[in-house]
Amino acid sequence: MDAREMKIKAAEAALSHVEDGMRLGIGTGSTAEEFVRLLAERVAGGLTVAGVPTSERTARLCLELGVPLKSLEEMPELDLTIDGADEVDGRLRLIKGGGGALLREKIVASASARMIVIADESKVVETLGAFKLPIEVNPFGLTVTRLAIEKVAARLGLSGELILRRSGDGPFTTDGGHYIFDASFGLIPDADALASSLNTIPGVVEHGLFINMASLAIIAGPAGARTLTAKE
Repeated sequence: MDAREMKIKAAEAALSHVEDGMRLGIGTGSTAEEFVRLLAERVAGGLTVAGVPTSERTARLCLELGVPLKSLEEMPELDLTIDGADEVDGRLRLIKGGGGALLREKIVASASARMIVIADESKVVETLGAFKLPIEVNPFGLTVTRLAIEKVAARLGLSGELILRRSGDGPFTTDGGHYIFDASFGLIPDADALASSLNTIPGVVEHGLFINMASLAIIAGPAGARTLTAKE
């Protein structure tokens, strides 16, 4: 089973949690896109749902495939969000934002009664941090924000480069008009403390640590899909 087949298996398993009439948050990324394709087939067959996309990219795919969409203003309370992750640990803490949609992903997830993560085995880790942590920042005061992030990290025993994400000849810009620092902190022993500390920095719009947000993870591997629940 190749990587795409594993993503499809995870998306298929997640689709079994979708019920007629649900208000869905629809994630961003390659695994989430496989879910959208499968969801579109169910919608064509008569399933009634309304979705809130977490990015313009996801919105375009949904519209192309015929998945009905609403804005979060129109539908501020959701039943379920299904989204991918760049890393997931045994407590279902996540690193997200590799695709640059972390702010909208977190807003949509927080508006949902439940969040299900879909991923392949390569995303499961004992300790978060091998994947660079995306930190979405306001373009104003960029150097001030970078220095503040470095100080917070140092207090927690973390170090490593903060690289401004690029796109072509300029900085990568999120759907919300912000920039992203990708932080090479390495393994993060206390993800909760780092998340809380980053939240205190005025220039940080959001970060890719999703703590206590996922209720279930569906992980696909060569033998098929398995379900992870949070370890205490």
